[in-house]
Amino acid sequence: MASDNKKSSYISGRESRRITRFNRRVTRKLEKERADANKDTALYTTKMKDPRNVVEFDNVCTYFFSDVGVVKAVDGVSYEIPVGKTVGVVGESGCGKSVTSLSLMQLLQRPSGQTVGGEIRFNLGDGTAYNIVNTPNAIMEKIRGNRISMIFQEPMTALNPVFRIGDQVDEVTLLHHPELSKEEVKARTLEMLELVGIANKEGVYNMYPHELSGGMRQRICIAIALACSPSLIIADEPTTALDVTIQAQILDLLQNLKDKLNSSIMLITHDLGVVAGMADYVVVMYAGRVVEKGTTDDIFHHPSHPYTIGLMKSKPVVGKKVEELYNIPGNVPNPVEMPNYCYFRDRCEMQCERCHGDYPPEIRISDTHIVTCYRYFDEGEIVGYPKSVDVEAL
Repeated sequence: MASDNKKSSYISGRESRRITRFNRRVTRKLEKERADANKDTALYTTKMKDPRNVVEFDNVCTYFFSDVGVVKAVDGVSYEIPVGKTVGVVGESGCGKSVTSLSLMQLLQRPSGQTVGGEIRFNLGDGTAYNIVNTPNAIMEKIRGNRISMIFQEPMTALNPVFRIGDQVDEVTLLHHPELSKEEVKARTLEMLELVGIANKEGVYNMYPHELSGGMRQRICIAIALACSPSLIIADEPTTALDVTIQAQILDLLQNLKDKLNSSIMLITHDLGVVAGMADYVVVMYAGRVVEKGTTDDIFHHPSHPYTIGLMKSKPVVGKKVEELYNIPGNVPNPVEMPNYCYFRDRCEMQCERCHGDYPPEIRISDTHIVTCYRYFDEGEIVGYPKSVDVEAL
């Protein structure tokens, strides 16, 4: 058994050199195409399918060209974020939640990380949109922090330890609004600190990050994200490393600020309780693909995909005593060599005969509820199929 595992993970010197040459060729080509977009705006301007959405992910494929092969971190992901709504993205670690958001922000570690297919349409509010996949860096610098902002996972390390809080919040406003005077920028920063519930705003303005608690630092991160009143806030695990009472305060704060600014929130989390309390819509991801999406009521009261059902069974319930929590059997498939059938099949306890065929389509089982599972093949409407990109053809 040990020798079999060794063989499966072993790469010869010749194969390693082939992979390196292939990666270099493909990433150079993709970087050249991105550079060419600087010359022609038609390469990255587009229109929204539905103007009521702030962002539309349409069959997005984000791959990492590693030393052992191509890792398909996000592979054919499609969902929308409506204007003024909160969309919760859930799934286990490594399923592609954060990589999807980093693709939208163009913060992937290039050249090894590349969005190789699909479209990410961002609504500019004037009838046009940008396809973020092809948008050049000069345009993205005007969008990041201004139109789309991100609250990163770890408040204890997200702030620069050698700069005062005021300087770090000021920087965002100065970058996107250079016409403002220093006094106006400081007034805006103090307003944001007050907005996120910091009473001693003048004192905190002159403090360093190490002088603040975790909850206070998270509020500063939110203030930085909201400084330019963005139309979309990406909250990537915004309550990580915070105690329960502070978590509740931060989530209430985000919800209230979203309503005040009429922003949308993309909420990435493992915590199903957080999603149930905050989200209007829920997207469930597994192994780089969306397996189920719908309203919060659809997902929590009518879970349909076996993986979603497993997630719901594995969460503790207040007032219900059990010997041990449910554990989904098996392991996630190797992201370098994904199978051509349903990624969850080998762990699924609800298999049917069709499951032994190709990867299932997205099936609409109600007006708002879509699931990727053959169990609903005969009763639902086929919406489409997630599509991988053939990297050999790039």
